[in-house]
Amino acid sequence: MFLQNISLLNYKNFSDVNFEFDTKINCFVGNNGIGKTNMLDAIYHLSFGKSYFNPIATQNIKHGADFFVIEGNFMLNEREEKIVCSLKRNVKKIIRRNGKTYERLADHIGLLPLVIISPADRDLIIEGSDTRRKFMDGVISQSDRAYLQSLMNYQKVLAQRNALLKYFAANHTFDPGTLSIYNDQLHSYGQEIYEKRANFIEKFEPIFQEQYKLISGESEDVSLVYNSRLHEAELSELLTSNIERDRALQYTSVGIHKDDLDFQIGEYPIKKFGSQGQQKSFLIALKFAQFHFLKALVNTTPILLLDDIFDKLDEHRVAHIITLVEDKNFGQIFISDTHAERTEKIIKEIHQTYKIFPLK
Repeated sequence: MFLQNISLLNYKNFSDVNFEFDTKINCFVGNNGIGKTNMLDAIYHLSFGKSYFNPIATQNIKHGADFFVIEGNFMLNEREEKIVCSLKRNVKKIIRRNGKTYERLADHIGLLPLVIISPADRDLIIEGSDTRRKFMDGVISQSDRAYLQSLMNYQKVLAQRNALLKYFAANHTFDPGTLSIYNDQLHSYGQEIYEKRANFIEKFEPIFQEQYKLISGESEDVSLVYNSRLHEAELSELLTSNIERDRALQYTSVGIHKDDLDFQIGEYPIKKFGSQGQQKSFLIALKFAQFHFLKALVNTTPILLLDDIFDKLDEHRVAHIITLVEDKNFGQIFISDTHAERTEKIIKEIHQTYKIFPLK
């Protein structure tokens, strides 16, 4: 799969631009703040229907404008796919595939597999469990549409159960019959999600460990530990045994929405015990593992976005990454960098066709 061209209208700092891409390597170069990362985010937007960096959709509209439009033409399994993503203020976002509007944005997820590696990925280490759950869910959802639907159903029922708990507290009442309906639904969706997450980690971790050794060139043990209360008991039992606590808190305190993915080096959290270099290698290995995991499942080579990573890595790790992406297993790659000369020197070592786009 590759992106043939893209056009942006009123997207972030771009008024009206068009680019034709190489099928292998494409580099956006220029000073900080010029829009290099925004270009990568536009490509991400076409794949996921949202920004990787800013969850507030309207903030991706150029200042002073009322809308944005991103249009891209892809070649996917020898057929053309035209994707248009548009947003107007106070109007629901629209994604069109070959002229047809999706009824649900979720139906688009998985069509165009893509992996991004960015300095913002450090949030996976330093932020709370929600960030790491989103990583798991994002990888699984790209290859399992039923999983994404179960996740959406779970969140809907969870919101309803939390609203009911608040209602009970505000009105000094309690109806176990109504609550049990939500418990049954949460259990059904939650158990399915839990089992798929556990299965995912079991298959994903060996790929990740292999990538870490290739990138770091080091032999320390790293691991991904799926942390869930559902290891102890089924969700229906946890909901029943924690009902008094939930009533006091006025929200649901147990369930797959509380799961976490522990990042470990040796047997210790990499957040506290990993060096800066080890943390960088860990995150890049995580994303390269995502790339290989997706490619094997969907039988399509994902697009790879590398956002400003050459500026954040030492020469040793850059050399390892070059060795990896030179492999024929990789497809189209987009790179952003502040130094045009450095970028060209690095990509010449990959021995693939390329284009460089200076942004001013």
